[in-house]
Amino acid sequence: MAPYSLLVTRLQKALGVRQYHVASVLCQRAKVAMSHFEPNEYIHYDLLEKNINIVRKRLNRPLTLSEKIVYGHLDDPAGQEIERGKSYLRLRPDRVAMQDATAQMAMLQFISSGLPKVAVPSTIHCDHLIEAQLGGEKDLRRAKIILENYAYPGVLLIGTDSHTPNGGGLGGICIGVGGADAVDVMAGIPWELKCPKVIGVKLTGSLSGWTSPKDVILKVAGILTVKGGTGAIVEYHGPGVDSISCTGMATICNMGAEIGATTSVFPYNHRMKKYLSKTGRADIANLADEFKDHLVPDPGCHYDQLIEVNLSELKPHINGPFTPDLAHPVAEVGKVAEKEGWPLDIRVGLIGSCTNSSYEDMGRSAAVAKQALAHGLKCKSQFTITPGSEQIRATIERDGYAQILRDLGGIVLANACGPCIGQWDRKDIKKGEKNTIVTSYNRNFTGRNDANPETHAFVTSPEIVTALAIAGTLKFNPETDYLTGTDGKKFKLEAPDADELPKGEFDPGQDTYQHPPKDSSGQHVDVSPTSQRLQLLEPFDKWDGKDLEDLQILIKVKGKCTTDHISAAGPWLKFRGHLDNISNNLLIGAINIENGKANSVRNAVTQEFGPVPDTARYYKKHGIRWVVIGDENYGEGSSREHAALEPRHLGARAIITKSFARIHETNLKKQGLLPLTFADPADYNKIHPVDKLTIQGLKDFTPGKPLKCIIKHPNGTQETILLNHTFNETQIEWFRAGSALNRMKELQQ
Repeated sequence: MAPYSLLVTRLQKALGVRQYHVASVLCQRAKVAMSHFEPNEYIHYDLLEKNINIVRKRLNRPLTLSEKIVYGHLDDPAGQEIERGKSYLRLRPDRVAMQDATAQMAMLQFISSGLPKVAVPSTIHCDHLIEAQLGGEKDLRRAKIILENYAYPGVLLIGTDSHTPNGGGLGGICIGVGGADAVDVMAGIPWELKCPKVIGVKLTGSLSGWTSPKDVILKVAGILTVKGGTGAIVEYHGPGVDSISCTGMATICNMGAEIGATTSVFPYNHRMKKYLSKTGRADIANLADEFKDHLVPDPGCHYDQLIEVNLSELKPHINGPFTPDLAHPVAEVGKVAEKEGWPLDIRVGLIGSCTNSSYEDMGRSAAVAKQALAHGLKCKSQFTITPGSEQIRATIERDGYAQILRDLGGIVLANACGPCIGQWDRKDIKKGEKNTIVTSYNRNFTGRNDANPETHAFVTSPEIVTALAIAGTLKFNPETDYLTGTDGKKFKLEAPDADELPKGEFDPGQDTYQHPPKDSSGQHVDVSPTSQRLQLLEPFDKWDGKDLEDLQILIKVKGKCTTDHISAAGPWLKFRGHLDNISNNLLIGAINIENGKANSVRNAVTQEFGPVPDTARYYKKHGIRWVVIGDENYGEGSSREHAALEPRHLGARAIITKSFARIHETNLKKQGLLPLTFADPADYNKIHPVDKLTIQGLKDFTPGKPLKCIIKHPNGTQETILLNHTFNETQIEWFRAGSALNRMKELQQ
């Protein structure tokens, strides 16, 4: 076998890896570290500037901020084809961030690559596997590392979490991806992204009163819906931006994932500079000031779609239930709930997690709480608080906010995702019991928070959650309605006001960062073959060179099917590193159109109904290949690639839908599956769960050319339809090799 250095050189040449050392492109003005954890990894603004100038000269037009940052990270800015919505870009991200629930599979894939070291700074953050049950003091014993923020203006960061776009609040392009994409970047391979369109959101006026940054994205979600941002970066601009704090911008960008956006971003401004300085990164702020022209959009730049929001006219919103794009003004939601039969009494109010857990968020909630406490009131609903980081937890403890919220009746949980991703050991209701909760989270899909399909979850701002938890009902409008104090006197809550940043420094809290070993050459990873939580990966089988004949339909999904429906979180998170075990949750939340039930499908051989995973395992054991038929925006939500790995592991060959969410479609391609869409969406109705499908045209599988699907009905009749795809040449190579990882290994030989 050739020496490792020769193998890497071959891999680099085959995949287009840069042949020069990164030191040759370090900033000439100053060397500023990306993070204090990695003092020898520098910000490359000089290279960003150079690439932007090359692209601007080629395109001969003003550039949006999104284009500047994305095109500024092109592997080949001089030769790359650039057409929004069509061409595939080959990019060089600055770093990779992974969370504990998705990092396990990403690292197992990286181990399989055989490479000894990551090519870019890469981190793992432990925040998803902490269960909300006991309160922060005990929950924290289970945590190892607390999520740190590595964003900075102009960064291109990919993360194995769909809410990575949080970093857009600091002027970075931060994109949620699957673990296989992260492996590419860690291996030094250019990362592919379809050139995004750009949706401009022009903000005018200014925020005031009860209106918060959360209301901006709740309003935009109502306009664009859960798939309106697909294939696009949402770029906020305009004079209204200056009235929003840096952490408020992060909230807006965070929830951009709920409209299907590739990511969201704000232009660099004084708010970001203030935040960077307050968090010990004044050197980055000073460097960003020097390059500011490249961190804001060019005057006269073109947006593919433009939305205008007047912040002065914006009212507090609350969205839900069951979908984050069902928008209601807070003043109207009570009437709508009565009309729709939604429970009016609020069982639990929950604030925090990654979307709304900044110092300012906690301060505004505490300001509401203080008013209620002054009149002798506490929450009528249960109330929980999840700080966004160890730094926030420690600082709100020091400054008294945490105690005020406790005095109101709140429970402060660990710094983690907790109930937001289903890590909630809820005791106050039984499964199937109809109830309402209000949260400041980002998603409110059916059963997401507590695994109860009858929980009506609404998302809103932390201060509105706090006010509603005090009142205990959806019918309360804090802008106009009165509460009654223990003295019998009526009073109205005043609009909350709070500092966006602490007057002093942040309290860093516990130091939970763990440095990697200086020399990892002697490190080995051994996984017990009897482990129930970790399992080394076996390569998926290659395409056999034939069309896919007589595929069985495992399930025809009715309606919304998120990655939570495909691969549930909550109690299943402990199996995220064990593909076979976690595959026992495959599609258990999806609704079968044949009987209207979840986790109940017909076995085509035995004709008996049973759980989806059991039926898939039966087919795999008997050599029966199968497909899934889906509806609109299939795979929306979390970036979890388990939703692609599990069907591949259990024998799927294709997923056929009306449309896909971006991250999930890419994840399916990475694992050697065929994500296909109906050329005519009405053809969804031609397929019945008892049919068999044959997919033809794979021998001549080329970009842009539809595949043919023959529907074989049980009565012997057949219909032929066309299926579209978005594969490019590289992705077709993944399919033929069996997966992107298999293709990587082929190129090493």
